[in-house]
Amino acid sequence: MTRLALIEREAKRARTVKKFTAKRAAIFAILNSSEATDDEKFEARIALQKLPRNASPIRQRNRCALTGRPRGTFRKFGIARNKLRELALKGEIPGVIKASW
Repeated sequence: MTRLALIEREAKRARTVKKFTAKRAAIFAILNSSEATDDEKFEARIALQKLPRNASPIRQRNRCALTGRPRGTFRKFGIARNKLRELALKGEIPGVIKASW
């Protein structure tokens, strides 16, 4: 089981990303604009650097919803591979069956 602090850190990152999404989009619109001058792009780059690091969505980590495991997480289900296997064998995930041939 993952430490609760790590799970809470990821939740805090998610809140920070959500908070700064609009501001980051506005800054990137200036940076990617062909009409913006070099001075405007420079100011936008400085504004982007002043944002918190955790405002970037790339810093988020997918974690298992049940155990908090950071690796081997299936996006479709939001749980780790070992928990997915356990739940699928019990028949608790609709539409998922064990392969047999």
